[in-house]
Amino acid sequence: MVYLTIKFISLQKLSEMVYLTRVEHFNAAHKLANPNWSKQKNEEVFGVCANENWHGHNYELFVTIKGQPDPETGFLFDVKKLSILIKNHVIDHLDHKNLNIDVPFMQGKMCSTENLAIAIWEQLAPHIPKEVSLHCIKLYETPRIFVEYFGGKSA
Repeated sequence: MVYLTIKFISLQKLSEMVYLTRVEHFNAAHKLANPNWSKQKNEEVFGVCANENWHGHNYELFVTIKGQPDPETGFLFDVKKLSILIKNHVIDHLDHKNLNIDVPFMQGKMCSTENLAIAIWEQLAPHIPKEVSLHCIKLYETPRIFVEYFGGKSA
């Protein structure tokens, strides 16, 4: 048996939805390599990203929250506080680190930009205040390559 729950949201509430994005920056090194594969297969699949001596990126992180502006301040959320949350729970753990070695929340994961975006969401989501919600993590690995993550099952 399947149960379907439908949540109705007024059109007025949807039209009042505001999205706020804070951009942060960090530098990190990583290597893409499957430990179960040969060096040759890793190089075939990941190319220069499988370099045994690592390689680095200057990442641009876009964190978007959503909600309704506070009627007293006009703010969705204090951007300084959002920046501090991102710094404390993400940037301080990633900046100038080796993602494969130095970052506990990336241990045992392939250090792709896709997996890093998911891990950043998981690091931030529990700390986002209840009056707003995390909408999107957009992570630029290079100026031409980025991923967007909008949350998983619990989003």
